[in-house]
This record gives sequence, structure tokens and C-alpha cells, in this order.
Amino acid sequence: MKIIVVIPTYNEKDNIKKIIDTVLGVDNSIEILIVDDNSPDGTSDIVKELQEKNPKIHLLKRAGKLGLGTAYVDGFKTALKQNPDFIVQMDADFSHDPKYIKDFIASKEKADVIIGSRYIKGISVINWPLRRVLLSYFANKYAKIVTGLPIEDCTGGFKWIRAEFLKKVNLDAISSNGYAFQIEMNYAFFKKGARILELPIIFADREEGVSKMSGNIIREAIFKIWTFHFKKY
Repeated sequence: MKIIVVIPTYNEKDNIKKIIDTVLGVDNSIEILIVDDNSPDGTSDIVKELQEKNPKIHLLKRAGKLGLGTAYVDGFKTALKQNPDFIVQMDADFSHDPKYIKDFIASKEKADVIIGSRYIKGISVINWPLRRVLLSYFANKYAKIVTGLPIEDCTGGFKWIRAEFLKKVNLDAISSNGYAFQIEMNYAFFKKGARILELPIIFADREEGVSKMSGNIIREAIFKIWTFHFKKY
């Protein structure tokens, strides 16, 4: 079995070595692909140093800060060229605990897509202010109602994807970034008939580095999902 973990980065020098070491330590079948948007803090330089010692570490360095959605699309395309069995997408800041990859591996035969879900068992988020927790929770309810997705955590970014199924998705047609990207990918999986499974995780806010959340990301998610709604008709 070959698993490639795709992690987009922008100014993650405080987290990058630790997240790489921790992810690779989960299972011997794991390789890691860092998709760095030319971080001015030297994130990619740290990855290059680690690459010299470990062939399981790969780097895709892009021209600039082009957005989370395009980072994942480029990362998926690059990862698929290496013929993996599964692809994992996750954040670099430890808000997605790498230990849950073991749960994904244990459930790999049950689904084509596994979502590390913050809302499948109530609300499993720590270190967020109440306002942000409520915004995220009700945004997911809103997205579920508008799109018809049978998912509690539509915007979750911690996913396990069967590579053969990912090949069925037209990645060139994916146009969203941020929260909207997660919803759009879930919608694409759903429309292709994916077996989708949600496994509970505890989501913890980052301890190092700076959050990339912005008002534009939230607004895109609010309005973009209506395009998925109208596609049904």
C-alpha cells in the first residue's frame, strides 16, 4: 500500500519539520507531498533540507500564494502521477492530528472518501472562540441543506481519498478556494457516487504560525455553494 499525504503550506516554518516527522511516523506506507506557495519565511528551504535525508518527502513549489483550492488540485495531480493507492489531505498546523490517519487506514475498505469530521458526534473543536465555533457549525448546516450533501462536516479539510476514485473527478473543473473548495470536492465525490464515511476527530486550533482565514474565504463559501444547488436542476 502506498499513501501520499498532501499538505499545502504558506509561512509554516514553525510547524513544517514537526508535521513531516509526525506524519511519516504514523505508518511505513506513507509518503508526503508539501505544496508550498513560495513562502517568504523559508518553509520550502526547510523541506528541501529534509528531502536530502528522506526520499519519502516530496516538494511542489509554486510561484506565489495562489489559494488553498488550487494548491490541493496541483498537489492531487502531482500525487496521482506517483501511482498511490490512497491520498490524504490535511493542514500543516496540527489542527488535524496525524494520529487519525491510523483510523483512516483501519477503515479503508469501507469507503472511497473518509472525512475526519468535527461534527459527526456533536461539536469536537477546541481552542476556538465561541463565535468561530458557531459560525463553522451553522455554515456546515447551511451547506448541507443547500447542496443536499449527506455529510455533517462539509467544510472539513482532513480527508482520506481512494486514488482510483479521485481520478474520476475532473480536477480542472474545480474552481473554489478555502471552505468552498472543501464543499465543492465533497459535492464532486457525492455526484460520482462515492462511498463517503465520516470518522470523528478532535479539531484543535493551531498553536504555531498564523491562521489563513479571511472574510473573502467565508463569503466565497456562502455564495459559491448555490452554484452546486442549481447544478441539480
